[in-house]
Amino acid sequence: MPNRDEIYAKVSSTLQEALNVDEEEVKPESTLQGDLGAESIDFLDIVFRLEREFGIKIPRGELFPESIFQGDPDFVQNGKVTDKGIAELKTRMPFADLSKFEQNPEVAGISDLFTVEMITNYIQGKLDGKN
Repeated sequence: MPNRDEIYAKVSSTLQEALNVDEEEVKPESTLQGDLGAESIDFLDIVFRLEREFGIKIPRGELFPESIFQGDPDFVQNGKVTDKGIAELKTRMPFADLSKFEQNPEVAGISDLFTVEMITNYIQGKLDGKN
């Protein structure tokens, strides 16, 4: 079972290959889209590469939930994620750090939750049998 540093190193390497970015660009807090330039098609490639690298199965939508709210008024109002929406995010993405997002829960900020650290947390949980 790889330790956290080994998992992070493999995640970082996988992202460097998938997104064609340099090692120094990939930091724990780097966002996939904003910092590393990932596009929606890249998410499929990243999932495929992570599955192969770690020998795990990542169910569709589990690591990168697709359009979580789809305009549901219980979850989103006036471009902001509601308290109920935050609770849903915590349920679907227990491996993501929502603390900063909760302070300004704009829907546009959801993509900033997808960081290198979040993927590392997800993989660690998957390998530990937690998700």
